[in-house]
Amino acid sequence: MYRDILIAVDLDDPDTHKKALETAVAYAQTFGATLHVISVLPDFGLSMVGSYFPEGFESEALEKGNQALHSFVQEHVPAGIKVQHILARGTIYREILHYAQETGCDLIVMAAHRPGLEDYLLGPNAARVVRHADCSVLVVRD
Repeated sequence: MYRDILIAVDLDDPDTHKKALETAVAYAQTFGATLHVISVLPDFGLSMVGSYFPEGFESEALEKGNQALHSFVQEHVPAGIKVQHILARGTIYREILHYAQETGCDLIVMAAHRPGLEDYLLGPNAARVVRHADCSVLVVRD
């Protein structure tokens, strides 16, 4: 039923997506799907933001993020599952939507916490992905 499953993870807070990752792994095993694991770093390239960081900070952050993502997958995803590692830069929901559309993912799995007042004012990433995705989105509450 599913060929390509995208799971979004926050490497700085792995407890927030534990249940979502377990669900995505179970779906990938059940359907023999490829699991696309994406983590999104903020975009440091904006001239206003970038000027506050030392030279080479962005490339160093990308390298560390890539290593952390590979370590995370090795630790949490069983060996028999085909995995694609994606480390993106930018706005979380936009990068998730972009990658899902670019690769033709047919399911996005995301964790979501109970909404607080700030989520209603700003809009959480999961809600934006649900509203704009071209494929099915499974939101797993933590």
